[in-house]
Amino acid sequence: MGELTGKVAIVTGASKGIGAGIAKHLAAAGASVAVNYASSREGADKVVAEITAKGGKAIAVHGDVAKKADVKKIFETTLASFGRLDILVNNAGVFKFDPVEAVTEDEFHREFDINVLGMILAIQEAVKHFPAEGASVINITSVAGRSAIPGSVVYSATKAAIDSLTRVLAAELGPKKIRVNAIAPGVTITEGYEAMGDIAKNFEAYALAQTPLGRVGQPDDIAKVAVFLASDQSAWITGDVITASGGLR
Repeated sequence: MGELTGKVAIVTGASKGIGAGIAKHLAAAGASVAVNYASSREGADKVVAEITAKGGKAIAVHGDVAKKADVKKIFETTLASFGRLDILVNNAGVFKFDPVEAVTEDEFHREFDINVLGMILAIQEAVKHFPAEGASVINITSVAGRSAIPGSVVYSATKAAIDSLTRVLAAELGPKKIRVNAIAPGVTITEGYEAMGDIAKNFEAYALAQTPLGRVGQPDDIAKVAVFLASDQSAWITGDVITASGGLR
């Protein structure tokens, strides 16, 4: 029996990368998982197939977290399939690195709508469905929210906002026995990161030199922390941002 047996989780942005890793680890710990995706049905189906092949329970659920109507459908589909909700992992996010002179209004709103508004909308909906005995919300932020990385002005600002909303909502929702925590990964190798090409390679070299454990992260490194925060093992933890970066600050 896993530590999450009988629990139900929604993981947003779970068709690849960190979200996919978290979805698979939650399922391995016994949770039934709704694998949310915005564009890659193929990726979400692959994650679901990997989970079910190992005896787990999962469904793929489409929805753009920046749209309230879509968020409502994500939760309705999950509840129709699994009957309850105990864990929300707010992982969906986007980024683009540009010097400040190149930042556009459209890009600013794209990142804030998905990275920040999307979390708020998902938590708003989750609160309606969490059981009286309590629940866990896990927000995926980044060390970028506390670092000064040139070219990341909008992305870093969204992550700093996530750190803040995590602390605020932990205080606000604590009386309802809803714990709200965040995980701040360092450099983590995902499809999106690799798509950055030379920018990623240059940043990776810098990050390796600053990382005490001497390597970059993998989705599994973050997923293990998520399972801990979703489980009763972390029942006395809320309002925290746990840095999972191999020591990179």
